[in-house]
Amino acid sequence: MKPLDPRLVRAASAVRLHLAVTAVCGVGVTALVLAQAWLLAHVIAGATAGSGLADLSWAVTAVAAVAVARAALAYGSEAAALRSAANAKSQLRRRLIAHVTGTTEAPARSHGAGGPGPVWLSGQTRPDETGTSTPRAGELATLTTRGLDALDDYFARYLPQLVLAVLVPIAVLVVVVRADWISAVVIGLTLPLIPVFMALVGWHTQARTQRQWGLLNRLGGHFLDVVEGLPTLAVFRRAKAQAAIIRRITDEHRAATMGTLRVAFLSAFVLELLATLAVALVAVEVGLRLMYGQLDFETALLVLILAPEAYLPLREVGARFHASMEGVAAAEQVFTVLEEQADTGVPSTASTEAQRVASLPDGPLQVRLEDVGLTYPDREFPALSGISLVVGPQHRLLLNGPSGSGKSSLLTLLLRFAEPTQGAIWVERPDGSHPALLSEVDVQRWRERIAWVPQHPYLFDDTVLDNIRLGAPAANTARVRRAAELAEAHDFITALPEGYGTRLGERGARLSAGQRQRIALARAFLRDAPLVLLDEPTAHLDPDNAAAVRTGVARLLQGRAGIIVAHDHGWADLVDETLHIDAGRTGAVA
Repeated sequence: MKPLDPRLVRAASAVRLHLAVTAVCGVGVTALVLAQAWLLAHVIAGATAGSGLADLSWAVTAVAAVAVARAALAYGSEAAALRSAANAKSQLRRRLIAHVTGTTEAPARSHGAGGPGPVWLSGQTRPDETGTSTPRAGELATLTTRGLDALDDYFARYLPQLVLAVLVPIAVLVVVVRADWISAVVIGLTLPLIPVFMALVGWHTQARTQRQWGLLNRLGGHFLDVVEGLPTLAVFRRAKAQAAIIRRITDEHRAATMGTLRVAFLSAFVLELLATLAVALVAVEVGLRLMYGQLDFETALLVLILAPEAYLPLREVGARFHASMEGVAAAEQVFTVLEEQADTGVPSTASTEAQRVASLPDGPLQVRLEDVGLTYPDREFPALSGISLVVGPQHRLLLNGPSGSGKSSLLTLLLRFAEPTQGAIWVERPDGSHPALLSEVDVQRWRERIAWVPQHPYLFDDTVLDNIRLGAPAANTARVRRAAELAEAHDFITALPEGYGTRLGERGARLSAGQRQRIALARAFLRDAPLVLLDEPTAHLDPDNAAAVRTGVARLLQGRAGIIVAHDHGWADLVDETLHIDAGRTGAVA
């Protein structure tokens, strides 16, 4: 385990600032430690020699001032460290979310960091040593919350102590050498024992901490998976079995945590024992030479006061190291995810440094697919193969076919949730000029030109107004109402207890499936994008709700290019062309 991972410094600018502030504070604390030791030795020696309060008042005042300054510097340093930790965690979380959703920003591309996208996110992690896989969504939920929160100890306590562990022993040795070279030799010979034992204990603890973190990942991922599937589990009477699995993983995590804590307590005892014996050795040799008159009293006091200060930072580093190990393990996993591209099976949206970013042509666009294929990770057969089609401005296309035929996979490619493993997708002007590979277009800019209505739209536990405003966050209330009217949603919204101010509950629990679908349509109207993608917009809806959704979709497609994915042919009146897909290949075109 590295004391400071260079990737952490490169990834978060807050870390670089924090290191600079920590170094400055460390130099200040070191100077104050030396000044306090000299002043205390001078005061005690002077008082023993018979000096009066008048002669020592300045030194007593200086000791008090140094003590106050050390306390103020420690408080300011920890406050700044916690602020830096908050900024660093925020930066890492934003990078992680942007990466796994395939929206990594341009600066990250220069470092070869590309987002694998939601296709990767929906999969499983590699099996651990027990052969167990964890849902990636659950793993990342644990990582971005509980995991990165553990970096507070690392930033606020471990790193500052690491700086002091370098500065203070060296400064103490320099001062002690000038005062008493024999004591300096004793301190110099015993100091390395603490880092050596720390390294030995650290190697042993690292494996335990990694296992503890792995178990926490499994627990978080499995728990999230169970909660999401709880209704299904209850229907098939499997809830108790899953509760037993969660109980078993929890017990394993508890046992691993207690084992890690046991090692941490034992290592703290070993370090304390070493430091105590080393200080005692210095005290014995100083006392003997003081008794025989070979050392003056003030010098002996200075050495005895400074000796514990030389060992204290190293002991504290050992203690803080165990407290910060979980945060370090989480940070390492963040970088593992950020670097995970090539083995996803689906090329990254920005995988190499040499990849250029193409610009989208201005004005109306058409999308052209040439012999496009897609094979998902760990799949033997392709989801799509040899797909060629053109969708121009105001062209409306219906994709139909049986479940699993590849219809939604085609939308996945157009949404840039995955990249083709065969062929290419081009974006160009309607006349075919200024073509650009879709994989080279900035993901954010491309998605700004798309309105997407999924089969199961996600609604947040927020007001109707803010849920619709997700399509255009800056839209005013009048625009939101107009979008709701066009989507056939205004009437049922006004019938809600607080109208547009009604909170919908998590996943829109207060609405029916058809009403949720019309909220998603309202988002699409508000977005006002030239390309509309609809995935089974009327699946599982009753006839009345399906009719309302079809009416809204008909309005939405006016003047826009659109691709509708559906099982049935009931959309034939709204589209210009129907394309049948079966087993990932296109069939007859109607």
